[in-house]
Amino acid sequence: MLRKFELTNYKNFKDNIVIDFGEVGGYQFGIDCITSNTISKMLIYGRNATGKTNLGKALIDIASTLAGYTRFNDGVFLNADSEEDVALFVYTFKFGVKEVIYKYVRLSETELKEEELLVDGKQIFKCYFGNEKIIKCDLDYLNAEETVISRFWQSKDVDDETQSYTVQQIPFLRWVINNIALKSDSVLLRVADYAKNMVMMTVSGSLGINPRRMYDKFFEYLEDERELKEFEEFLNYMGVECKLVLKKLPDGQSELYFKHNKLIPFYENASSGTIALMNVYRRLVFASKNISLIYLDEFDAFYHYEMAENLVKYFKQMLPNCQMILTTHNTNLMTNRLMRPDCLFVLSRSGKLTALCDATTRELREGHNLEKMYISGEFEAYE
Repeated sequence: MLRKFELTNYKNFKDNIVIDFGEVGGYQFGIDCITSNTISKMLIYGRNATGKTNLGKALIDIASTLAGYTRFNDGVFLNADSEEDVALFVYTFKFGVKEVIYKYVRLSETELKEEELLVDGKQIFKCYFGNEKIIKCDLDYLNAEETVISRFWQSKDVDDETQSYTVQQIPFLRWVINNIALKSDSVLLRVADYAKNMVMMTVSGSLGINPRRMYDKFFEYLEDERELKEFEEFLNYMGVECKLVLKKLPDGQSELYFKHNKLIPFYENASSGTIALMNVYRRLVFASKNISLIYLDEFDAFYHYEMAENLVKYFKQMLPNCQMILTTHNTNLMTNRLMRPDCLFVLSRSGKLTALCDATTRELREGHNLEKMYISGEFEAYE
């Protein structure tokens, strides 16, 4: 699992910001928020423009780095007030008793400057992407020979000649995983698999410009009666009381309906909240059966507070081993009935992330009304 994430000089985060999943308090309640002594369910609060979305983009950066997914390319990359010309990303993983630290330095969305991997404190490699082209590498650990490693720079030289900029910046760890016969239990493969299954979602309450193309695959999935029943049960669990039916149209396409004496088309009549629920469910279905981490930004923007609570409960029940970070403005969720003080965080305007249990001099207990404390300004110094 991911134990810690550190970030410096990315977008609005000029100074170092840390998400420490291993900083678990000694609470005896809310144990379904913790997996293997690691925070697996986290809620982040923050005023508008504090960087909740940017934090998610940074956290998921490793997915595009190692798995080659499309990057978020939305303009400014480095902090605009910093004199530093690089951003630092550090990921600390724990797989069984093995600790893996993967860190890299970026000049831009597409350009790496340095890359380093440590296992149990031992440096496995350090790679510099400047003109010196230096790699410090533990060949025995990687089960590789010097001649094999040299091919990485040879391929880079070829890419320089063709001026294929994005190919040139393939990270060394990704190249190692794809080109060296690692042992099946290698922690490097565990890191790559974790990164591949990281997902960031932003909830939408609309069907989009071309809903037919977007949802056809989902409706094909629902042609299995068991899957249709599960989706129906999901909506009912969320508080949307309904029965669903899927019909084949004359043109061969499927159409989803609310089942009444007269069928009501789902598309045209579902509320924005119900559409948002469908969008989350659809993304979870097609993301992966082995999702490692989900960053769900403003997850409850379209939901009544009871539905938002139900969704958190559903996540904890259905995805117990998946690490989830949910950002929200909904203070109704700031309760020990649902979460716990070491899993509730405040993101400040200055780019600091603080757990509620560390944002007050009080010893927070199960009986405390966290929402009331928040509204009364108990944690205001950390906003």
